[in-house]
Amino acid sequence: MIEVLAPRPFGGATTPKLFLAGSIDNGQAEPWQAGVVQELADLDVMILNPRRERWEPDWAQSLDNPSFVEQVAWELRGLEEADVILMYLAPGSKAPISLLELGLFGRTGKMHVVCPEAFWRKGNVDVVCERYAIPRYASLPEGLRAVRGALLQRSGG
Repeated sequence: MIEVLAPRPFGGATTPKLFLAGSIDNGQAEPWQAGVVQELADLDVMILNPRRERWEPDWAQSLDNPSFVEQVAWELRGLEEADVILMYLAPGSKAPISLLELGLFGRTGKMHVVCPEAFWRKGNVDVVCERYAIPRYASLPEGLRAVRGALLQRSGG
């Protein structure tokens, strides 16, 4: 398993790519990505993790800010190139960018959504997932089992 944190390059991988979409909330959401990486460490995959080592929450979210543009471009490229996308919408988070990504990439056939009961817009997420046949799960362990299976299928394992 190889983990690539934003904004590091990730080209040239021959193994399946998993993008970790979901709650970050400017670094305020729980660091759930670390647990996913640990759980999938035995697989021959590349995990694209948008959580940076150092995030500056006061960065201007503007085309005039090269660091911000680099982050967003890295995430979009990762979502586009991923074989599987795991989206975790954590209770207590707002995850507005994740909801945008659900709209952009939900119809790709590669997204798995974990949306616990306590997520503030669970109803909206459920309706979108139901309408577009996006697999959804109530807990991260349940979603991880499905994602593991999807990655193994992609790698021929």
